[in-house]
Amino acid sequence: MPRALITGGSAGLGRALAAGLAQDGWEVVITGRHQERLDAALAELGSAVSAVAGDVTDPGHRDHLAEIVADGLDLLVNNASTLGISPLVPVQELSSTVLRHVWETNVVAPVALIRTLRPLMREGAAVIDITSDAAAEHYETWGAYAASKAALEHLTITLAAEDPDIRWYAVDPGDLRTQMQQDAFPGEDISDRPLPETVVPAFLALIDRQPPSGRYRANELMVAAA
Repeated sequence: MPRALITGGSAGLGRALAAGLAQDGWEVVITGRHQERLDAALAELGSAVSAVAGDVTDPGHRDHLAEIVADGLDLLVNNASTLGISPLVPVQELSSTVLRHVWETNVVAPVALIRTLRPLMREGAAVIDITSDAAAEHYETWGAYAASKAALEHLTITLAAEDPDIRWYAVDPGDLRTQMQQDAFPGEDISDRPLPETVVPAFLALIDRQPPSGRYRANELMVAAA
């Protein structure tokens, strides 16, 4: 049974991916900061999924995750991320504290987790770093989050050049009906956004087809898989 580790797996896209992989025959470990949310997810996800509470910015938590998957890992999904502040504010109004927190969570922690887990990755393993269209576009008030995702994308593709023995993907899932999307637009109706479950087939197609390392959009993967 292949094994996956998903950060930010207690809700939203991470939780949907955990469900999809488990149904596809994977053993899945999810992690998140809130034990109660993880418990709620486990109640629905079934016995193929296990959970570990903790913050990916904490080196001790990353080391603990390595202990849990010490006998091998086939897929790492770096999904945990933060907007930093809600409502969003223009770049010049960002405090240094918020900016550092965004970069620590969205850039430093994923790379640190990769560094910790890379020796445990089996032949043919893959890393999926969740990115955003904001990494390529320029939206007012999205500066901190967007810049962090652009950096993560760049690092992902650089890792592909430096370490070609596994596959490296930066995947833009598109706008989804998640808590992060609601935090980005507080008080607004986001019911027009698709649910995270709708893009899971795109990720499963990516994992199954094993295309070259690179940046992919979920909607394009859905078309290719059809």
